[in-house]
Amino acid sequence: MTNRIHDMVEGKHWVELRKWYADHNVLETADELSRLGPEHRAVAFRLLPKDRALRVFEEMDPSEQGRLIATLRKEHVVELFREMDPDDQVRLMDELPAKIAKDLLEGLSPQERHLTSILLGYPDDTVGRIMSPEFVSLRPTMTVSQAIEKVRRAGKMAETVYTLPVTEESFRLIGVVSLRELVLARPEALVGDLMNQEVFSAHADDDQEEAARLILEAGVIALPVLDREDRLVGVFTVDDAMEVLELESTEDFALSGATTSLNMPYMSASVLRLARIRVVWLLVLVLTASISVKVLDIFEATLQSVVTLTLFIPLLIDTGGNIGAQSSTLVVRAMAVGEIRFKDVFLVILRELRVGLLLGLMLGALALLPVSYFFDPKISLVLSLSLVSICIISATSGAALPMLAKRVGVDPAVVSAPIITTLVDSLGLIVYFLFANAILDI
Repeated sequence: MTNRIHDMVEGKHWVELRKWYADHNVLETADELSRLGPEHRAVAFRLLPKDRALRVFEEMDPSEQGRLIATLRKEHVVELFREMDPDDQVRLMDELPAKIAKDLLEGLSPQERHLTSILLGYPDDTVGRIMSPEFVSLRPTMTVSQAIEKVRRAGKMAETVYTLPVTEESFRLIGVVSLRELVLARPEALVGDLMNQEVFSAHADDDQEEAARLILEAGVIALPVLDREDRLVGVFTVDDAMEVLELESTEDFALSGATTSLNMPYMSASVLRLARIRVVWLLVLVLTASISVKVLDIFEATLQSVVTLTLFIPLLIDTGGNIGAQSSTLVVRAMAVGEIRFKDVFLVILRELRVGLLLGLMLGALALLPVSYFFDPKISLVLSLSLVSICIISATSGAALPMLAKRVGVDPAVVSAPIITTLVDSLGLIVYFLFANAILDI
């Protein structure tokens, strides 16, 4: 697909390109444009029908939007920017150089600039930064017919009208009512009688991931957003929540694999950027792996006395690393969805200790007879006891470290599989050689 678009732009086959646009939806178009080089992308984008250009642009990744803007004429950019919702404008501005962002902001009308500036005033990664300040609110004293008339009149500018906040005169939230309830109710019924007073809401300075999780758990379409005085200032919609959860999941997935999130489509990243996001973590892992090298150096005499011990080092290292990775993955995921909190740390450690003991006993029992048959029975005992100990250490470390990291404000994914694996390797080797020295009388 991408080669076809590239060839159509390269060969200036504009009629054929417009036909391709007519045959594909905005999602497919945005995906294919993101795979083009900057110059070809700009030319292809300018040929989009005006009514589809904004929709395609909004479906693109913010980093791709920033690159595209750099290659478009200023008039085209300003027009696109004006048509975007305030929360989408803020996301785009975060990807642009300060001067371009300032110029775009100044090109808005006073009312549009005011709404966008409200969002820019909140810190990154908070609900206030990505909420929509354009919403329709109702009064409890309104009749259903009055409420529906207000939705018709003001709803065009709102992010959503399916969940409608109900406020008092001071804009304090007292309930919510759905558009479905209004449509099905009698015209003379009061909004106050229909509204649900058990409201899920978030504060503008709350973490955006926590608010997104709340939307998911509560099963609501939109979440009212309040300021510090509990006044309604915006709504946080389910589509924005899905984007937040996808972004956070991507970051956690990258950190658990000892790398950093790209924050852009893979095909758009340069080879240098792909290498740069990995090299720092690789250096960290090399430094932590040097601990294992030092352990081997300390117990060099033990290895020289019983060379057979060397054969089982890869088995022990892999077992400890895999169990630690399994444990940390389960705990990080449970923390992310709110199933466990820091107050559960001792219960989680105790649970994983028992799991590690059970796994160690099973693996140790499986290793005991074969190793006894082919090698010295004492070596099989060393290996079995080491497996039990390593499984316990790995399981408890994989559970405890992410929870402790969260407690001190570090992303749990940072101390996930790669780092836990490397640290457990060193502890496992120490345990192995200590058992060998004690049992084999070295």
